[in-house]
This record gives sequence, structure tokens and C-alpha cells, in this order.
Amino acid sequence: MSSKLKLYNTLNRSKQTFVPLDVNNVRVYVCGPTVYDNPHVGNARPLIIFDLLFRLLNQIFEKEKVQYVRNITDVDDKILESAKSQNISIQDLTKKVIKDFHDDCSYLNCLTPTKEPKATDHIQEMIELTTKLIEKKFAYIEKEHVYFEVSKYKDYGSLSNKKIDELISGSRVEISKSKKSPVDFVLWKPSLEDEPGWDSPWGKGRPGWHLECSAMSEKYLGKEFDIHGGGLDLIFPHHENEIAQSTCANETDLLAKFWMHNGYVTVNKEKMSKSDGNFITIHELKDKFDGQVIRLAMLSTHYTQPFDWNNQILENSYKSLNKWYDFYSDENETIDPSLLDSLKDDLNTPLFISQLHKLHQEAMDGNIKSGKKLSTACKFIGLFNVNAEVWKNQKSIKSLSEDEVNILVEERNLARDNKNFKRSDEIRDLLNDKGILIEDKENITTWKYK
Repeated sequence: MSSKLKLYNTLNRSKQTFVPLDVNNVRVYVCGPTVYDNPHVGNARPLIIFDLLFRLLNQIFEKEKVQYVRNITDVDDKILESAKSQNISIQDLTKKVIKDFHDDCSYLNCLTPTKEPKATDHIQEMIELTTKLIEKKFAYIEKEHVYFEVSKYKDYGSLSNKKIDELISGSRVEISKSKKSPVDFVLWKPSLEDEPGWDSPWGKGRPGWHLECSAMSEKYLGKEFDIHGGGLDLIFPHHENEIAQSTCANETDLLAKFWMHNGYVTVNKEKMSKSDGNFITIHELKDKFDGQVIRLAMLSTHYTQPFDWNNQILENSYKSLNKWYDFYSDENETIDPSLLDSLKDDLNTPLFISQLHKLHQEAMDGNIKSGKKLSTACKFIGLFNVNAEVWKNQKSIKSLSEDEVNILVEERNLARDNKNFKRSDEIRDLLNDKGILIEDKENITTWKYK
């Protein structure tokens, strides 16, 4: 008999059996992009992880009974700054980035959410939520700003495991002389003449970031729902503030029953940042990798753990897909329940992928049934979105630039110096697969494109 779905709940810091509030209406909300710039590989991870969760919930509870809402934040300080720096209108910027974001989702083979609300379409709901908080004395007005008064909410810090006294002396909270306390956060703020703004009881202005998600999740999923997801970096202050303002406004015990957070993405063990030159957008990857390679690479590490973006993991993902595609089938069968068990154990994708390798070996040994199981399982996690002919005819890992080749050649030389001949041979084979011929002569390595 198949196992029950278990998920790690950040709120309780433990893995728990998932039981929906309403088995006929399973509701998930995930924080989507703030559309000021093209999404980077760090943004790709929650897209893929929560897409997989959506697919799994559809399988367990039936597709028509699952609602997946992923918002778009299209009004924010970062958007204003980006539009100004590019000397374009906010509307032109957000329209372009939203289109690029949807292209990236398609590239990564992510299903379309049930709803994808934009913040600017829900200003009235945000004003109404803020009004309720003021009336219930959880918020106050100061110099055309509206602030949530954190001290009024006794459970503040329960998600992030932070104490208010410690936060007051911390550096991550917004400092303002208008606030009663440094930890109070903005619900509404005035807009300057050249900034987007909406009429409100407190003057022309715009919502605070945290308010947006509370208003949109309530509209589409209700005052309480099953799962709220996002990156680890959103636990505090964003998700903590969502809980505070939603539960206080609606007089509920919870906002979401389960809180799920994916781990950080690093690049060669270093934090990804534009200043360090290791900031990679999803768009930049399209000329080098098939989207399936990115998807499989991201799933190779458990979602709660850090994921390190590096050439080797991409190479391994490509090689695995290339082997598995020998057993691609156009037939659409139901996934084997025993394979689902690994995903039901808190989305244990590394275990699932190890099972795919086992099925591949069985298929290589002549087990036709295992080959079909492999194909079905790959499709289930969002792979095999093109048929075998298309896959084999496309160059799934494109040619490298000279700088990229030189880095790999240097890595190979280091591996040889350290007598790591396995890694040295892997790099040689990789370069060969990418149309690059290398030659070792008198302790000097040269290379050329074939």
C-alpha cells in the first residue's frame, strides 16, 4: 500500500503527515517573482520544486481538487529603481520581465498555476485588509504611512524562531523615525509624484510588499489554506509578516497549515551575486542547455538543502538524460506507486532519481517493462517533454565559449596533477561531446573546435 504524503513544515521544524484542510480543495500559495529583472538560476529552484509538488498533489488528490496560486509582484521599490536606471516606463519594464518569466517557466517545463494574480490588480483588497488591521488596532497611521504594530501580535517570530527583543537590535529591519518600534513594518506608504500610486483613506500611495501576498492568497485561497511555499530567504521578514497581518486581520489561528522553503543556490560553493560576476539568468542558459538538464540538475539535491550550481552537476544531468532517452515511450501510463513513495517522503528527489538509474539498468538488461516505467517516471517529474527524435537531433549542451573551455582545461590539468584521472577523463569526454578536441604534448595542453 502506498505511503502517506509527508512534508517538512518550517512552522513546526519537523516532517509531518500532510492532511489537507479540505480534501476536495487542496490549496497552495507560492511567492512568485518581483518583476524588476530577468529571473536567475536561484529563482529557477522554487519554480521547479513547487511545480513538482503541484504535480504530486494532482496525482494524490486529483487535478480538479488542487489549487496552486503563484503571484507576480509588479509594484515594488526594486521595480521603480530598475525602470529609472534603464530609462523606461514601469509598465514597459514589468511587461517585458513578465513575458521573459513565462518563457523561462516554459523552458523549465513548469505547469501553469491555477491562478497567477498580479499585485496591481488587487490594490482594493490590500486597502480593505489594511483598514481591518487599523480598526482592530493592530496597525497605526503615521505621516501618511500605515504600520503594523508588531508588539500587538503575541506569536510574532514563531515561523522564523526570532524574538522581538533580538530583532530590535538587529540590522535586517527597516529603520524609520515614524515607527513606534524598529520592528514595525509598513502596510501602506505614500507615493512620490513620479511613482505609481492609488487613492486610499491615508492618501495616494502604494502597498508594502508583505501586504500584497496576504491580500492575494486570501482572495483566491481563503483566510486559511494548506501550504505556503517560497525560498529560505523569505522566512523572515516576508513570511513572518504575512502570518502576522493575515491572522490578526482575520482573527484566525493560522494562515497556512504547512510552510515549505527551498534551500539557497550557490555557484561553485560561492554565494551568487552580480558584484562577484557569478550571477546567471535563466535566459542565459537557453543557448547552452536544454531546459530538462536544468530541471534534473535542480532535482538532484533535496529541496531543503543548499544547491550548488556547477558544470559537473550539469554534465551528469545531461549524460543521464541522454541514456534514459533510449527508452523514451510515447505511451502515457500511470506511474508506479512504489516510485511515488520516494516523492511522498518530503519530495525525496535524490532517491527518486536513484530509482530512475536502477530502472535504466534493468531496461539495459532487457526488461521492457522497466523501460516503460522509466519513461513514465521521467514524464511525471517534468522530463521527457520532447520525444526521443527531437532530443537526439538537438544539441542539448551547446558549444562553450573560449573562456569556458579554458576553465575546464585548467580544471583537467589540476585533476591530472593530483592523479585524479577519472575526473580528467570526464572533462576530456565532456569537451569532446561539445565539439572540442584537446591534445596533450610535452606537458602542454592545447585545444581547438572540431
